[in-house]
Amino acid sequence: MTQGPPPGGLVLVDKPAGMTSHDVVARVRRLAGTRKVGHAGTLDPMATGVLVVGVEKATRLLGHLTLADKDYQATIRLGQETSTDDAEGSVTGTASAAHVTEDAVRRAVAALTGPIEQIPPGVSAIKVGGQRAYKLTRDGQAPELAARKVTVHDFTVTGLRHLTGPDGDFLDLDASVTCSSGTYVRALARDLGRALGTGGHLTALRRTRSGSYRIEDARTLDELAAEFTVTPLAQAAAAAFPRLDLTGPDAARVAHGARLPAGELLKARPEAAAGGPAPGGPAAVFGPDGELIALMREEGGQARSLAVFVP
Repeated sequence: MTQGPPPGGLVLVDKPAGMTSHDVVARVRRLAGTRKVGHAGTLDPMATGVLVVGVEKATRLLGHLTLADKDYQATIRLGQETSTDDAEGSVTGTASAAHVTEDAVRRAVAALTGPIEQIPPGVSAIKVGGQRAYKLTRDGQAPELAARKVTVHDFTVTGLRHLTGPDGDFLDLDASVTCSSGTYVRALARDLGRALGTGGHLTALRRTRSGSYRIEDARTLDELAAEFTVTPLAQAAAAAFPRLDLTGPDAARVAHGARLPAGELLKARPEAAAGGPAPGGPAAVFGPDGELIALMREEGGQARSLAVFVP
């Protein structure tokens, strides 16, 4: 008797430092026994914390989950710039941060809060002419990346420490950051350092929330190896998106690609946890038996399917 594919669902991984997000996906592939695994929202190797991983049909949720806001705990070192804007790069410049005051830091942080335009790090996964920026940079062809609009909802300094040593006079600051999808916290560290005239880079980063999914619910890879389970697809969708329950006939039509009338998604109950997609985003549509039928979004005066999950 042949074994069928594993059940689709989400896995919340507490990513360890030193692994790429792709490394985590490779580990989950082995644990789940399927190659159909992906992740929502890359974490750099240095970073730890919530990585949302989809298995089988749940991979079709990932592109929509990636768009949610994120929470981070970060440590930024002022007084030193690096080639990657974090501790993994080589030092490219130093300037004493001994003179930097708490008031100056808070003013500079305030200027980086709210809707801002941010130039992504040169060592990033953004594509330029079909190639990743980090590959071009490592090949000596560092691209000029355009600034992008992002939103830093909250940037709060939680601790300051002046450090003096043989390498220079630094100021380490701890901060909590809540930001939109596409925001680079290491670019915030770089820009904060430049605003203060010292240079700066990120020395630690932990993602504590990705959309509706929080670090308290994440598991380490060792825990998953001891007992591998997934959050079922329907439960995962209901936790992340507003929910609309359809009657049998309507559910059957949506399952075959039909659209819903304008305004139908307004009936969706906003039961998803705080931090999910913004209003006007997708809604999870369920049949009368509680099965996830589709993700739908209002477009052009009708609700159309972004992904259908039933045969």
